[in-house]
Amino acid sequence: MKHLSLFSSFLLAIALATTSHTDAFTRNDFPKEFIFGAATSAYQWEGAVDEDGRTPSVWDTTSHCNNESVGGDIACDGYHKYKEDVKLMAEMGLEAFRFSISWSRILPNGRRPINPKGLLFYKNLIKELLIHGIEPHVTLYHYDLPQSLEDEYGGWTNRKIIEDFTAFADVCFREFGEDVKLWTTINEATIFAISSYGQGIKFGHCTPTNCSTGNSCMETYIAGHNMLLAHASASNLYKLKYKSKQRGSVGLSIFAFGLSPYTNSIDDEIATERAKAFLFGWMLKPLVFGDYPDEMKRTLGSRLPVFLAEESEQVKGSSDFIGIIHYMTLYVTNRPYPLVFPLNTNKVFSADIGAYMISTGNSSSFTFEPTPWGLEGVLEYLKQSYNNLPIYILENGRPMKHDSMLQDTPRLVYIQAYIGAVLNAIKNGSDTRGYFVWSLVDLYEIEGGYKLSFGINYVNFSDSGLKRTPKLSASWYTGFLNGAIDVASQDIITQLQQNNFSGSFSV
Repeated sequence: MKHLSLFSSFLLAIALATTSHTDAFTRNDFPKEFIFGAATSAYQWEGAVDEDGRTPSVWDTTSHCNNESVGGDIACDGYHKYKEDVKLMAEMGLEAFRFSISWSRILPNGRRPINPKGLLFYKNLIKELLIHGIEPHVTLYHYDLPQSLEDEYGGWTNRKIIEDFTAFADVCFREFGEDVKLWTTINEATIFAISSYGQGIKFGHCTPTNCSTGNSCMETYIAGHNMLLAHASASNLYKLKYKSKQRGSVGLSIFAFGLSPYTNSIDDEIATERAKAFLFGWMLKPLVFGDYPDEMKRTLGSRLPVFLAEESEQVKGSSDFIGIIHYMTLYVTNRPYPLVFPLNTNKVFSADIGAYMISTGNSSSFTFEPTPWGLEGVLEYLKQSYNNLPIYILENGRPMKHDSMLQDTPRLVYIQAYIGAVLNAIKNGSDTRGYFVWSLVDLYEIEGGYKLSFGINYVNFSDSGLKRTPKLSASWYTGFLNGAIDVASQDIITQLQQNNFSGSFSV
């Protein structure tokens, strides 16, 4: 794609003009230390699932259990193509790359001995990033629990996971910590607990022959409790053993919907506050204040695990930052409403909240219409309610059908609007320190497999070489990061063309 078509240029100009809610801004309007990057995860990007000593994770099992014949077996083949992808990042001007470490590639049995070939892959990846001036941001757990531990004791529903996760984290801190300064322990812990242990889907209780549902009434909260304890254990280990020398930071990430009352009624406002208690306070209240929200205690009673006094002290203050996964905003109402993904499909959790979630877009589960005010509201709420802890937005992006044209105008519009919202929040005092687009390239996605894509760089899955080609969104991001784009909506097309950021580079 050497040039933008006249028609798509017209559409882009109109779309940006009608959706922009911020004044013009450039990369230089953000703090100098603020980092912009892109993200992937191990199972969705690496492939090579049975190479060099890696063993199956629960994600391997469930992807095949759900009749997905290939799952992430090959994915984008990042395991073999990582140098090409790092070159792509460098050409874009990315300042950071967020990726996760496959537990079963490092520790094939879930515990020692260490797999030297797995270790070498991540050391080589990190080295390649640093050579190109790209900061690695590592997520320790992105849903891929070694199947052996799931089979042994049921994964995150068993307190044994705390010791095993801490031992895995210890290996990673020791082996990679000299070069990694930002660590996320567990990816979007809230939705992970709800989906995997409340509904038993995707990454829950599975064997190679059976994917059963979890016990929604209990296991959602048990798993969440163990995640907090495992995070605190790993974080405190880092502080005691590594931080003084490595000088890094450790945080936990949550899935953070924008939440707004559906009407101005008192009932809907109260329902929204309950939703915030369950979806934000569930993890953040213990991390900041040492215990669960009172609303959850009253509602759940004995179904909500209790922190021992020493556990409360360990969890409190264990997160140096909050990682935010944000895609969409939901309206909240106290009145029954047709179910929408992904919360109301877990009827028990929805009933616990006592609220109904309504998409701000159309009825499609994955429309993700731009509502940047929702993200701005999340950042303001976290600033006011949780001591303005540092925040990294670890995922934000818009899905489209994978066969969409390279001129992915809706995604560009979305990304620009949300970056503008982040800048507004920073100007209002939010200590937000980084933004990562999901995703660097087209990946194997949790929902939609290879048919749905968030990638700003196209991957031709029909090509044996899995060729990468920048989309219009990557071209815009490149121009923005290199200071060649001044976000004045009607000028974007001209700037892309004048600066040759029109998808003309490829790997």
